[in-house]
Amino acid sequence: MAQTSSVFGLWNTSPTRHTPLEDVQGVFSGSLVAALGLYFLASAGLLTGSTAGVAFLLHYATGVNFGLAFFLLNLPFFYLSLKRLGTAFTLKTFIAIGLTSVLTDVQSRLFAIDQIHPGWAALLGGLLLGYGVLALYRHRASLGGVGILGVYLQERFGIRAGLVQLAIDMMVLAVAFAAINHRSDRYIAL
Repeated sequence: MAQTSSVFGLWNTSPTRHTPLEDVQGVFSGSLVAALGLYFLASAGLLTGSTAGVAFLLHYATGVNFGLAFFLLNLPFFYLSLKRLGTAFTLKTFIAIGLTSVLTDVQSRLFAIDQIHPGWAALLGGLLLGYGVLALYRHRASLGGVGILGVYLQERFGIRAGLVQLAIDMMVLAVAFAAINHRSDRYIAL
């Protein structure tokens, strides 16, 4: 059976290489799980780091559609991805970002979370987002943005990608903190 399936290219018996069908399944399921994690976070008014965090900030501040903001914010990074990480990675990442953007918005039409404790939303959302990103990485794709920039800066200047991600995530959280503390409806003088 294993020989028959590998002849038709349905799945590969090597744990390190994926067939195109496995990549389609992996990118779709990774995007779906990541979108579900983002939906949990959004349902509690929370955010995450990276370009998704910036998209959340734009969504919360202006009401712009999260999926559209997430997709548009990632566009500038595709050139960098194409130059540094190759066509296959860039194409799969483009598809993953597009799917995640659409799925995050579609989920609100399929089910609603009327009430969720922010701690539980943070735990579930973070775990699901992490699992989704891990699935995408296993299929040589990502949710783009800061991860692509981190890899570029690491290759070009030797700055560790994790430190780039950490610095940008801290900036996103600092902006969120400033936005929360400067809401005109929160502090009303009597």
